[in-house]
Amino acid sequence: MEEFWLISAPGDRTPQETFDKLVSATIKSQPEPLTQAYKFEIPDLKVGTLDSLIGLSDELGKLDNVAEVAAKKVSSYMVDVLEDQGDQILSNLTINGKSIGEYLCHFRWDAAKYPVKQPLKNIADIIAKSITQVENDLKTRSQAYNGIKTNLMNFERKSTGSLLLRNLSDMVRQEDFVLDSEYLVTVLVAVPVSSYNEWATSYEKLTDFVVPKSSRKLFEDNEYGIWNVTLFQKVLDDFKRECSRNKFFVRDFQYNPQDVSSEKDKVTKLESEKKKMLGPLLRWLKVNFGEVFGAWIHVKALRVFVESVLRYGLPVNFQAIVLKPQKKQHKKLREALRQLYRDLDSTGLNTAMDDDPMVPGLSVGSQEYFAYVYYSVVLQFTPNRK
Repeated sequence: MEEFWLISAPGDRTPQETFDKLVSATIKSQPEPLTQAYKFEIPDLKVGTLDSLIGLSDELGKLDNVAEVAAKKVSSYMVDVLEDQGDQILSNLTINGKSIGEYLCHFRWDAAKYPVKQPLKNIADIIAKSITQVENDLKTRSQAYNGIKTNLMNFERKSTGSLLLRNLSDMVRQEDFVLDSEYLVTVLVAVPVSSYNEWATSYEKLTDFVVPKSSRKLFEDNEYGIWNVTLFQKVLDDFKRECSRNKFFVRDFQYNPQDVSSEKDKVTKLESEKKKMLGPLLRWLKVNFGEVFGAWIHVKALRVFVESVLRYGLPVNFQAIVLKPQKKQHKKLREALRQLYRDLDSTGLNTAMDDDPMVPGLSVGSQEYFAYVYYSVVLQFTPNRK
């Protein structure tokens, strides 16, 4: 997880001067740097009316959440597809060849996708539409791939699970059965390992018409063994009932050599389909993670622009900056920013904090208020590892 702070402050004579003042206050004048700092370049966008900005501010807050969730959906599904291969996941979470942190720190507005001469509301609508399209495509593609993956898992479960449920086709042979008999039938019984002796001494007596010495063990695991036994078909129901009473489990199985071949063919076909889908799916996930992540950061840029205009007024003159706080320096960085931008405060909060440093930041709803424009950007798109 990487945490970044996206802030903006009113412009001085030049944007560079605004940036240099922040660098001086948080890096150069400190015993040790409190943060890394990067300019966050936002183009000259169309401002519109004050009412439109206020309404758009709320809409962008919602779109921010939607975009972040969409990016996490795509990255989460990539984790599922790659089955948590950490290095491959990180190498695929890129935007135009840049890591997610690099993209944020060196952000450049994509005017081809989001024309700057469009009204802000139109740009937000373009972003929302692109995110919806990715989410719909992800749903379709994941359903197709998951269907094949689930079928393969079911086959694997049948071939590796408990002998009470496992497919027995690949562990028996034709000579284990009496076939094509009008009167006799061979059944397979799962017998607990601890009950082998009991089975050997009792199976002939469970019902009449059980063929003597017809049972032998064909396969076993840690819990059960599969035994065959031949009997007359007319007593099959009685035999099943007696087996159940004695905790022997008759498997519902009829030997058919074509079934064995068919099962293997199905598995081979599913494995081939899964492999065939994997490459295009990963490419789609990589490209569209970049799409939705880039869209999310553009929403952040719109929020900074709108909030900065509402806070600092017209003409538009502010500098947006990305900060990456150093470890264990968050409180000191917050205090350095408070001192740097104390003149922006119109709430009296800075004065109160000078009198009593324990006074917390002003809360507005669930958001903490600062004198400068501030948004947190938490980049957490890979699984946590302990």
